[in-house]
Amino acid sequence: MNFLLVALGGAVGAMGRYAISLIPVKTVFPILTLATNFIGAVLIGFVVGTVGEKGNPSPGMVLFWKTGVCGGFTTFSTFSLEAFSLFENKSHVLGGIYIILSVAGCITGVLCGKKLTMFLP
Repeated sequence: MNFLLVALGGAVGAMGRYAISLIPVKTVFPILTLATNFIGAVLIGFVVGTVGEKGNPSPGMVLFWKTGVCGGFTTFSTFSLEAFSLFENKSHVLGGIYIILSVAGCITGVLCGKKLTMFLP
């Protein structure tokens, strides 16, 4: 059953990621991957914060959201390829900015997601 929950969550996350990739953006900077990773960081922070607040969540729901949805939604492999491509194309400054924004932004996103749990009933 746990494998099924992770698979279903992964499908939901992957569809969300694909939907974001369809947003028409014309820039060499990989803004959609950056946004996807930030949204995923906020979501996983919210999930972890909710688990901490509620104390006794269903382990299946945690697997669905944290491992499935967040795992299928976030894009670390794409981030790595895009950062590499920026450096390979001699866009060293953009590559460095992208890496810094991605890491700092996603850590901040986790914090924001955890803080959002204060608004839970």
